[in-house]
Amino acid sequence: MNFSRIVLAGLTVLLAATAFSQEAPRQRQQARGGIGNVANLFKEYCAVCHGERLEGAAQGTPLIGVDLVHGAEIAQVTNSITGGFADKGMPAWSQTLTEQEIKGLALWVIELREGMLMSDLRLTTEFEIPTEVIKTQLYDLRLEVVVDGLDPVPYSIAPLANGDILVTEKMRGLRVISANGEKSELIQGTPRVYDDVPRPNSLDWGLGRMLEVKPHPNFAENGWIYLHYTERCSDCNAISKQLNRPVSMNVLVRGRIKDGTWVDEESIWKAPLEFYTPGTDLAAGGRTAFDPEGFVFISVGMRGMDSIQDLSFPDGKTHRVHDDGRIPTDNPFADNPDALSTIWTYGHRSPQGLEYNPKTRELWESEHGPRGGDEINLLKPGRNYGWPAFSKGQNYRGTEVNYGRADLELELKDIEQPIVDLT
Repeated sequence: MNFSRIVLAGLTVLLAATAFSQEAPRQRQQARGGIGNVANLFKEYCAVCHGERLEGAAQGTPLIGVDLVHGAEIAQVTNSITGGFADKGMPAWSQTLTEQEIKGLALWVIELREGMLMSDLRLTTEFEIPTEVIKTQLYDLRLEVVVDGLDPVPYSIAPLANGDILVTEKMRGLRVISANGEKSELIQGTPRVYDDVPRPNSLDWGLGRMLEVKPHPNFAENGWIYLHYTERCSDCNAISKQLNRPVSMNVLVRGRIKDGTWVDEESIWKAPLEFYTPGTDLAAGGRTAFDPEGFVFISVGMRGMDSIQDLSFPDGKTHRVHDDGRIPTDNPFADNPDALSTIWTYGHRSPQGLEYNPKTRELWESEHGPRGGDEINLLKPGRNYGWPAFSKGQNYRGTEVNYGRADLELELKDIEQPIVDLT
């Protein structure tokens, strides 16, 4: 999405769902894969009653542009497809379609109803700012443009007490927006980022990006600004040499801005080079949060499936250090010789939001899951949040999320469940 403007915004997520139609039974062990195949599945089994564009047919009701009679939650939709409604001529599909095929169909229809088909996401899709008032349960909101003309993928904003706003642009760097909306030149001397997009027109699959910017809670006194970015290097570890490709990993530093230049840089958290990987920065996480006791929390997204549940690897984790980079002695795995002592929680996929509530003394995280698997989590020290063994969503190819579950001997009771499930 081309979010090239910073706005004062609120977000309401609207979710919907529905039910389907019939065909002769058959047995399959594997779910069909991919969005295109789910569309074909709908065409083969459902379109005769509900129309190829979900517009309805003589035998069945439309599934788009109407209220849903049997409930709009994913569990209700799944139950509708599974059990059917014999009194209305809709058969049960539990003996015809696999569980994952049913869930894939439900998610696909939901995406179409919302106009948000996952495969349509592109960097060049223009973001249109709503002009009307946005009504939520608690507030009425209006969006107001602060500055325009930023890079298509700005990542973080941090308002300062004087009205200025620190802004990071993933493929450019750091700049300051003044209180009256004037855009500074890029701050010189910050960690290097790269502006290559290996897959033009699509999501950002590159390496070496600027992520979160956060002023220290006592910024007015000490001037410290924290930058979370992915450090990219070539020919710097075994896998980079073997594949002849660059690798990257999350890094947190702090510094100050003086006369438009980044100065006084200090390293706060950095993994050894052996952990740098060629995996995309798309799921790098890259968020930072402070608590009132002088600790800083760092989210690091997945770089590979096998490492997320492994406490000796940094990715798929949140980490906790003192604000000067020292490792706290009371971290949950500080005494585990097989674990990185900075780890706070693990089992994360793409932790894209991180906030500490000083009133409740709680750390909250928002996480991008696979299709239908986004989460809001309350992060508790030492807890496992499940990825890639468990998720309330499903893989993009339509299969169950269960990678490594048997080998890890994990059960659902071992997993901390999301407080809010954005299926």
